[in-house]
Amino acid sequence: MDKINDSKRHAIIVAGGSGKRFGSELPKQFLHLDGKPVLMRTIEKLEQAGVTSIVVVLPAEHHEMWLSMCQECNFPVSHTIATGGNSRFESVKNGLAAIENLHDNDLVAVHDGVRPLASVELINRCFDTAMKRGSAIPVIAPSDSIRQLDDDGTSRQLLRSSLRAVQTPQTFSARWLKGAYDVEESPLFTDDASVVEKAGHQVTLVEGESTNIKITHPIDLVVATQLIKDGKAC
Repeated sequence: MDKINDSKRHAIIVAGGSGKRFGSELPKQFLHLDGKPVLMRTIEKLEQAGVTSIVVVLPAEHHEMWLSMCQECNFPVSHTIATGGNSRFESVKNGLAAIENLHDNDLVAVHDGVRPLASVELINRCFDTAMKRGSAIPVIAPSDSIRQLDDDGTSRQLLRSSLRAVQTPQTFSARWLKGAYDVEESPLFTDDASVVEKAGHQVTLVEGESTNIKITHPIDLVVATQLIKDGKAC
């Protein structure tokens, strides 16, 4: 894909967590990380990377809570709020529809609301690669051995060197992403890369970051806080 100099950077932040797995009544994207809600840190990082428009996809019941938080914190970063669907696929589709003045030669990053530590360097790497190749999927090599559990209860070893753990922001040509999401949802869609692949496009992998953790369990919040204090997440 040829590099396009006038393309704009957009981001869809999917923030539909309920907090159940985290064991918290407050959704994990609203929990404080070193004095600031996780979701605010995520938005700020994308703005620092030069994203021109940000859409935050939230469940309808969380809109008022989020707006109150932004007001209390005097949060300055402009963003649009879209309503999440019954699945990640529906939420991303709603987020796409909420982007104003989206052109085919623009770029769109889809990012987890609870990945607040993605560096500006990683975000730029994803946008730069997507500009050239049409897509960019950040990945890291797994550090643990991996086994596949079969339906009969048996398991088998998988070759760790050939596997990669997938992160976000997954970044795409707007034309590719719009076309890929103009279909009915499939159970085979596990992330945005799988949706784009189904549309016939080859995805490009880029080096992710071990510090780009997803806040899923309480220990993740502890680790993220320490990474910030140690200056290892910037």
